[in-house]
Amino acid sequence: MNNRASRRISYSRRGHAVEREWRQKHNQGQWREAQETIEEEKKQDPVPRGTCLCMCPARELQRREAQNLLHRFEVLAGSEKDRRPRADPLRVVKEYARPAAGKDSTRPTDLRPPAVLLKTVCYLIDNIATSPTLQPWIDVYDFVFDRLRSVRQDMIIQRVSGPDCVAILERIVRFLIYASYRLCGEPLRLYDPRINDIHLQESLSWLLECYTRGQHPNQEEFQALSLLYNLGSGRATQHTMELPERIRSSSVVCLALSLSRAFMERNPVRLLRLARKLDFLQSCALHRHLQACRRDLLLIYSHGHSSRNCHFPLHKLADLLALDVRLTTCLCQAYGVVIIRDAVVFSKTSFTEPDVGRLQCPNFHELVENKQSGLTIGGIIHGCA
Repeated sequence: MNNRASRRISYSRRGHAVEREWRQKHNQGQWREAQETIEEEKKQDPVPRGTCLCMCPARELQRREAQNLLHRFEVLAGSEKDRRPRADPLRVVKEYARPAAGKDSTRPTDLRPPAVLLKTVCYLIDNIATSPTLQPWIDVYDFVFDRLRSVRQDMIIQRVSGPDCVAILERIVRFLIYASYRLCGEPLRLYDPRINDIHLQESLSWLLECYTRGQHPNQEEFQALSLLYNLGSGRATQHTMELPERIRSSSVVCLALSLSRAFMERNPVRLLRLARKLDFLQSCALHRHLQACRRDLLLIYSHGHSSRNCHFPLHKLADLLALDVRLTTCLCQAYGVVIIRDAVVFSKTSFTEPDVGRLQCPNFHELVENKQSGLTIGGIIHGCA
């Protein structure tokens, strides 16, 4: 009896195994057929090409107008106070939309070709980012950031490359670097520097990848900006060292390499001295490292000049820190460094880390602010500064 039962169980298991094997082969066959169908479709039309010649597709414009989803920068003049403001076709820009299941994001009528994307970016810079009437600037940033994200989305779907791609990415990178400086210190609910950094790094990586496929006039500028923004990164330094000699030996890249070397060697005095030679946008890229650099300088001097009888001139320290005397005093007090009249008394035992939030970065932007004189936002982002 037991032998018959075990035999039935053995046959049953074998039957299930055969059935499972047949299903796997059947599914694999269906999967291969589906893959072959997809490959055939890709061969027929490998990349979608946009046909929308406006900054916003007509379908989206009508939908957002009907649902009252227009941004105040896109509303037709005179209809702002209406219950349902009307859209200005010359001001509405396609907004970013997350990819969703069942949603076709490759419809040609919803995609803008490269020339229209470049025109859209120029509009966002010239008519929104630089407008003196559109305030506050944090709202301007939110609008431009979202619309530039939509531009990048259209570029990715269409696999845009070539001069138009480079021209667009260069302006996006300049805008995000400038925004990282201008909005530094804003409340986290209004501006998140990490999100800005993620999109800046992605755009910068894409741009540097484009540079490997040909020669471009602004390559030296952006190779230097990449290194300054990622100061202390071994990967960024290695990438720069592997550049062709023509680019690596250019004055802007050499200066960036010198700053990177000073940062890695923890030589803040040399770094701040070299930082004076940077232009405004380069200083914006560097500025997020300045607070750590100044902190290192005070720490090193607190150990190297630790003596009650050693009185270091306050104006000399201010010059080393690239700050005025008032801000130097505030910085010293935050780190527990003693100041007696016009002299600094360093002590390795009195140096302390300040409380979180005590040092507001925008208060110490003097090194960068002084270089913005006479420059316009449009000139900075377009690369005309």
